[in-house]
Amino acid sequence: MIFSEFNLHDDLLAGVDAMNYLKATPIQELAIPKILEGKDLIASAQTGTGKTAAYLIPLLDRISHADHDHTSTLILVPTRELAKQIDEQVEGFGYFVSATSIAIYGGGKGDDWDKQRKALETGADIIIATPGRLIAHMQLGYVKFNKIDYLVLDEADKMLDMGFSDDILNIVDKIPAKRQTLLFSATMPNKIREFARRILTDPEEIRLAVSKPAAGIDQQFYMAFENQKLPLLAHLIKNSSKPVQSMVLFTSKKAEVNSIVRTLSKLGYEARGISSDLEQDAREVVLRDFKNKQFPILVATDVLSRGIDIDNLTHVVNYDTPRDAEDYVHRIGRTARASTTGTAITFISDQDQNRIVAIERLIEREIEKQSLTEELGMGKAPEYDPKRFGRRREQNWGRNDRRGDGKPRAQQPRPEAANETESGEKREGKNNRNKRRRDGKPRPQGVAVEGEIPAVVTAGAATVVVNADDGQATDKPKRRKKRRRGPRGEEQPATAPVPVGQE
Repeated sequence: MIFSEFNLHDDLLAGVDAMNYLKATPIQELAIPKILEGKDLIASAQTGTGKTAAYLIPLLDRISHADHDHTSTLILVPTRELAKQIDEQVEGFGYFVSATSIAIYGGGKGDDWDKQRKALETGADIIIATPGRLIAHMQLGYVKFNKIDYLVLDEADKMLDMGFSDDILNIVDKIPAKRQTLLFSATMPNKIREFARRILTDPEEIRLAVSKPAAGIDQQFYMAFENQKLPLLAHLIKNSSKPVQSMVLFTSKKAEVNSIVRTLSKLGYEARGISSDLEQDAREVVLRDFKNKQFPILVATDVLSRGIDIDNLTHVVNYDTPRDAEDYVHRIGRTARASTTGTAITFISDQDQNRIVAIERLIEREIEKQSLTEELGMGKAPEYDPKRFGRRREQNWGRNDRRGDGKPRAQQPRPEAANETESGEKREGKNNRNKRRRDGKPRPQGVAVEGEIPAVVTAGAATVVVNADDGQATDKPKRRKKRRRGPRGEEQPATAPVPVGQE
């Protein structure tokens, strides 16, 4: 379907042609008519299918001819990279239509805050923002959203994974209830549906099935413990049948980015890293140089995986098994574009094997699990036994996945993902969680948690030992140590008060 069939204005069609949009993708073909009709929409399609243009084109068509004197559109996104990418697309279309935009995100230089504040006070047709930075500006009182007509949540699943749900709800509370709301997501778990019910009104729904990986992708699974991954990666790069011209390596821990880059550099492979710890200007330089083939290997965190606009890779490496099966398909889909070929390498540790089961179920095929570490002198690799390791993982995480009232806990991001958020929100630590019982009440001090050593509870002069296996108290006495107050050898009665003035 060509864009002229959507009854768009001629000036926007000129922008579409200039941006080299020749034919509508399936998500664009289905979403654009519904958005032009003014309906709320929840849409799911995998990364790289044209979701951004699916909502930008119809919104720009309406904005450019509505003669608004206020900010009419707010687009919330999870990462700085995606905010800049959308802002650049609006700028490209804006050459032919009268629409302006501002990108609001953290991580830049100190004067970026003042520039963003002035831009927000001046106003623009479209504001693209990360939730945490936008909340920070809104709290100072100069952001006026009382006339917002359109709200877009792009990559909604990633925003929820990063812990932005509360920030998003706070923003939604401060904009008009009468608006058109569009939610776009690469995946559609239950938490997205539940979240959509809270902010959308009688929405239309579009869900495109995740396409299977291209036939030209050579998918390789390797069993490896954490300390075996880097030497194994070096071996695979060196012996790859296809030269590594452009590789993106995804890791779930930003603390590992620099160590991976250093190790690859020592092995003679030029690599650079990108994570939320890197200043925005530096991140932009790294991405630009990688796109321009200045170096062959880019190491990035999970959080940035959808904000990086990079395709046509020769290699994709999942240094850690992707958390969601659909994320696996999105990542490896960056290679083998346009009937070319590519290589996708995934390392599997013992605790991630249940994720592999979900991946194979989604792609409807089983991938051979290779174990090379022992023959390469790195020691034995983990055994592939997802049933056994899946049970172990459930035991480790099961207690933390229940709330105090026994109901399932809303899915939270792993610590490494939480540390990447723009909002800087702190998560509840293990120590705090273990201070509460499963019924939500505070745990009495000294009561043992399952799996801990027996706890000692002192009550007056008596001491009770709690058995960690069955939680039952015993009457076994325990001698208390006498406290000393003074030089060694001069015992003081523990209960005797010290007269005032004679301390």
